[in-house]
Amino acid sequence: MAEPLKTFFDARLVERLGTSLHRAHPAFPLDTFLREAREGLEAHELVGRARHLCLAMRRSLPEDYPQAVQVLLRSLGPVREVDRVGGMEVFFYLPHTTFVAEYGLGHFEESMRAQHALTQRFTAEFSIRPFLEKHPEKTLARLSEWATDSNVHVRRLVSEGTRPRLPWGSRLRAFQEDPTPVLGLLELLKDDPELYVRRSVANNLNDIGKDHPDVLVKVAKRWMKDATPEREWLVRHALRFAIKRGEPSALEVVGAGKPSGIEVRPTQLPRRAKLGGAMDVRFVVANRSRKEQSLVVDLAVHFFKSRGEAPQPKVFKVRELVLGAGQEEEVGKRVSLAQLSTRRHYAGPHRLEVRVNGVDLPLGTVDVVE
Repeated sequence: MAEPLKTFFDARLVERLGTSLHRAHPAFPLDTFLREAREGLEAHELVGRARHLCLAMRRSLPEDYPQAVQVLLRSLGPVREVDRVGGMEVFFYLPHTTFVAEYGLGHFEESMRAQHALTQRFTAEFSIRPFLEKHPEKTLARLSEWATDSNVHVRRLVSEGTRPRLPWGSRLRAFQEDPTPVLGLLELLKDDPELYVRRSVANNLNDIGKDHPDVLVKVAKRWMKDATPEREWLVRHALRFAIKRGEPSALEVVGAGKPSGIEVRPTQLPRRAKLGGAMDVRFVVANRSRKEQSLVVDLAVHFFKSRGEAPQPKVFKVRELVLGAGQEEEVGKRVSLAQLSTRRHYAGPHRLEVRVNGVDLPLGTVDVVE
């Protein structure tokens, strides 16, 4: 069984952290820091441990914040050369970004320099958020400058740090109400040369669409005009959940209008499937109309609930098809029935439907048994 993530912040990491700060600032009281940082560390979870170390750092670093943050910056290792976060190692800098968020709000310039450096080693997407709330205009102006930064991690921070509904981050309520400032930043990044950044832009736009679905579709339509393949991918990624929900306006953006004369029939549909296993489903999609149609094909599974509650469908992406008049094509999907921390499975009838351009067509029922 995998070690809990919180164990990354252990006694050895404390010593490594203290040593890096001592090298950067010989007056740093290493022994005191090690003792205080280790005391009570194991009582916390991952984020709590990072904050525990942040508090120990605050007691041992110079009292003057600008001096303290300069020590942090001198202690940093090399920037990341890869275009993604690589495992837990980068979490070494979580106490550093916590320090900036906790104590740097009154020192804007020093904190911006620190976050510019830290995001190149870990990510400042969480620590930038208090500054967006406390100093919105100044922070947005700085992010606008960073949208053209030479470093990919800095450019990604511009989009990821402004996501209104960033997972595991505090909500940016002002941007949920009015996403206009964020949209201005995303315009600067929509054709970024790095997929790492464009994926973040798509996720931000998807966040905006949860509160303003009309804005999501309006922006998507505009961006699809004369779009490069890279930007088209971005738009489709931003619309992916709206498309799964079968929203007609989102489907229209990708050229998938209301289907006409579409039929489905199962070619492989098990009568029974076992909990913990999987069910392999295959079916034919046929176009019985007299015109070519672009189709977004998904599989909706109504997972049986334990207490007889009405099951809510889980929608799985299958394929996008272009079928001429009279054409048909077989597609399929394997659906896992493994027990997950995010989804529990129960024995009982599981109804399946094929969702074509937002229209649900019955496929059949699979009896899931223990």
